Amino acid sequence: MTQTPATPTPMSATPTDLQDERLLRPTGFGGTVGASIRRVRGGDLGSLPVVVGLVVIWAVFEVLNSAFLTPGNLSDLLVQSAATGVISVGIVLVLLLGQIDLSVGSVAGLASAILGVLLVQYHWPEWLIIPAVVLAGVVIGLVYGFLFVRFGVPSFVITLAGLLSVLGLQLFVLGPLGTINLGFTSFITEFSLLLFVPPWLTYVLAAIAAVGYGATAYLSASKRRNAGLSAPSLAWTLIKAAILLVFMVVGSAYLNTSVTGGIGDSFVLLVVLVVIMNYALTRTKWGRSVFAVGGNVEAARRAGIRVNRVYVSVFVLCSAFAAMGGLLLAGNLGSASPSTGTTDTNLNAIAAAVIGGTSLFGGRGSAYSALLGIVVIQSISNGLGLLSLDSSVRYMVTGVVLLLAVIVDSLSRRSRTAHGRA
Repeated sequence: MTQTPATPTPMSATPTDLQDERLLRPTGFGGTVGASIRRVRGGDLGSLPVVVGLVVIWAVFEVLNSAFLTPGNLSDLLVQSAATGVISVGIVLVLLLGQIDLSVGSVAGLASAILGVLLVQYHWPEWLIIPAVVLAGVVIGLVYGFLFVRFGVPSFVITLAGLLSVLGLQLFVLGPLGTINLGFTSFITEFSLLLFVPPWLTYVLAAIAAVGYGATAYLSASKRRNAGLSAPSLAWTLIKAAILLVFMVVGSAYLNTSVTGGIGDSFVLLVVLVVIMNYALTRTKWGRSVFAVGGNVEAARRAGIRVNRVYVSVFVLCSAFAAMGGLLLAGNLGSASPSTGTTDTNLNAIAAAVIGGTSLFGGRGSAYSALLGIVVIQSISNGLGLLSLDSSVRYMVTGVVLLLAVIVDSLSRRSRTAHGRA
């Protein structure tokens, strides 16, 4: 019996997620732009909503008060963003796993207390205090990770208990004095508040960042292209690198006109940490494991990923970043007190990660979320301060922005799901 050959299914009738990626890769500059537009339509918005939101926020505050976009005010805004931004980098990591850490504010407060006691009362050198404080954060993260993987206690409960316990430990370390003044001659205070990058160095760093981004993107695209996978065109990569260079050079030149500062060393530290963690998340086996566990923990376990190690490593990094943020908080205030790392710091760090684009559902986000999110939050705080509005308004506005960010995340997630089933 002769069988009729099956009619080949046209490519257009095959679901996109089942088609061979090699047949779908964009060709040339136009194809790359078209692919980017299709991703946005499919719900993959990336950092677009927060960038648009930041532009709107800056435009509104500049209209209401012309001092908002002055070099001096923007310089202060960036310096004020550094401490909580560093803490938020750790929050991004735990959110990528679909978990949460509610104790980062208390860990930051404990770090400031240890700094104050060791510096003022025991006269330790600061080069020794900094690693000791970070080590304390690592120990706390190890405890969280152990409790999570050994007993299966939800991270919400573990870190809520940690919030209370570490806060009590902070008060114990501070002792009856309560507040310890660091003075403005200590290195940590100067680094957090008073030191700024020389103007010539800002341009060098801008060039390094643009060239580094272009080279990394080109190598990544070449590897994908050699493997027969989709990859952006060289023209598109060069255009993005050029845009980044122009933006950073113009921004640096504008900030350097400030008579009070420019680009603070503490903000540069935040950017460096974000770049390092972005590389770790996107270019290393550990980073791929984090996204895999956050996307589907059971599938990751069956794929051979050591899930427990991933959880422990992320909790350790989160607490370590919280400790580093606590050092910067103490430097900004010039003191360590029971109010350092209060609920305000805790919630702002979590809100920054979510507003910046990290999904609460796990498996999707970027280290740059912390940077974008904290700039949004600090812009709101700074702008409302210039308008002499009460802090209650700041909390309400920040809450609304946070809610909008979660709504956008939920809608884009629903859109991607529907697009994948189409």
